[in-house]
Amino acid sequence: PRLATVPPMPCNPQVVMQRLLVLLVLVAQAAAFSSPSVLLQRTSSASFTPLSSSARLPVRRHVVNSYNGRSQSRLVPSIRQASTFSSALRMAALPANTPLKVGICGATGAVGKEIVGVLETRGFPVKELHLFGSERSSGKVVETKWGKVEIEAFSVQKAREMDVVFISVSGDFSKEYAKAIAEGDDGAVVIDNSSAFRYDKDVALCVPEINADAARKNPNKVIANPNCTTAIGIMALFPLHKRFGLKKVIMSTYQAASGAGQEGMDELRDGAKEVVNSAEGTIAKNKIFAHPLPFNLIPHIDVFQDNLYTKEEMKVTWECRKIMDIPSLPVSCTAVRIPTFRAHAESIVVETEKPIKVDEARDLLAKSPGIALADEPANKKYPMPLTASKKYPVEVGRIRQNIVFGDHGLEFFVCGDQLLRGAALNAVLIAEALAEPVGKDFTPKL
Repeated sequence: PRLATVPPMPCNPQVVMQRLLVLLVLVAQAAAFSSPSVLLQRTSSASFTPLSSSARLPVRRHVVNSYNGRSQSRLVPSIRQASTFSSALRMAALPANTPLKVGICGATGAVGKEIVGVLETRGFPVKELHLFGSERSSGKVVETKWGKVEIEAFSVQKAREMDVVFISVSGDFSKEYAKAIAEGDDGAVVIDNSSAFRYDKDVALCVPEINADAARKNPNKVIANPNCTTAIGIMALFPLHKRFGLKKVIMSTYQAASGAGQEGMDELRDGAKEVVNSAEGTIAKNKIFAHPLPFNLIPHIDVFQDNLYTKEEMKVTWECRKIMDIPSLPVSCTAVRIPTFRAHAESIVVETEKPIKVDEARDLLAKSPGIALADEPANKKYPMPLTASKKYPVEVGRIRQNIVFGDHGLEFFVCGDQLLRGAALNAVLIAEALAEPVGKDFTPKL
C-alpha cells in the first residue's frame, strides 16, 4: 500500500539525507506495524515529540480495535513519533533476572498476606520488600523469607521508589493512588487487584498464561488483575476456545467467604461457632454478607444491575470478553455465596463452534498451563474446595458431553483457590511475565 507522498528531492544534500532517512524509517515502521498485535490502540492520547514540518509524514492505516471490534482509520505516527510509541509499548516491562524493590499495599489483608507467600514460594527476585499498611498497622513486624519487615505507613512518594507495587486494598484506594504511583519514567509498575481499572480500555486486564502481551505492551504502567471468579474459570475456557472456538458460555459459581476478604471469613467462622454452640434454630448475625452465611447459601454477590444480573455476574461476562479478546461472546453467570472459607467452584457449560469430544477436551485440559485434572468419577475424584484450597493450579473435572448442545457442547466443573489463582498468584505471575519478551508464551511451573 502507498505509505506517503514525498515531495521531489531538493538539491540541498542535508535535506536530501533527511528525506531519505524519513523514507527508510517509514518502510521499517510499516513492517513493524503490519502485525495486528502491534497496531496502535492509543494514538489519540499518546504524547509524541513534535517534529519539523519536513519530517512529519504520518501514515493513515485501517485498523480494528481488538476490544470493541470497531474498525477505525488512524494515523500511524512517523519517525520520532514511532520510536516514542514503541518505548511506550514496553513501559510496563520489568528487568529479567534482576532483584527488584517490591511494595505491597494492603499487606495485612487476606490477599496481601498471600502475595508475600507467593513471592516466597515462587522464588521471586526480591531485593527489598516494603509492606504498606494503615496507620493502625504501621510499625508491626512481619517475618518473611527476607527477614523481618516492618509495616510502613503508605505514601505515594515511598511507593514510587519501588520497581513493582501490588495493590490489594479497595477500588477507591486504587483510583486515588495507582496512577500517581506509576506516573512517569521514574514511577513503579502497579499491579492492581481491585476492579478500579479492569474495564478501562487503556489498561491491560491480564491472566498471563492467556494474554501476557496485553500487560507487556500496556501503554501505561498500571495493570489490572481480574475478578477472582473470572481468573479461575477462564483457565479452562481459553484452551477450549483456542481449539474448538467458544460460541456460548453458561456458568454457575459457588463462591467462598474469602471472596469478601478476611472480614468475610471471620464472619463465617464466628457465625458458625455461634450457631453450633447455641440453641437449635439460632441464626448467625451478618454484617459483611447480605444474609447469614453459616449453613446457608446466598444467590446474591455485589449489587443488582438493571438487567437483574448482579455486578459480580456481569464481571464474568465483561472480563472473559476482554481477556480472551472475544468482544461479543455470550456469557451468562449466576453467582452464589456458599459457606466455605476459600476456593471458588464453578459449573460451566459451553457451546463450541467446532464439534468437541470429551476425550479430546480432557486431554487438552490436562496439558494446559495452570490446570490440574481431577476427573476420575469412578474413584470419587473431582474438583472440590477441600482439595483445591491453598493450591496454585485450578482443578478441572466432571467433564462430559452436554446434553443440550450435543456434539458441540461440553460441561465441566472447576475449583480454584480464590486468594491464590483468583488474586495473589495471578498478580505475581503478571510480574514474572513482564520480565519476559513480547511474543513469548508464558507457561509457568506451578
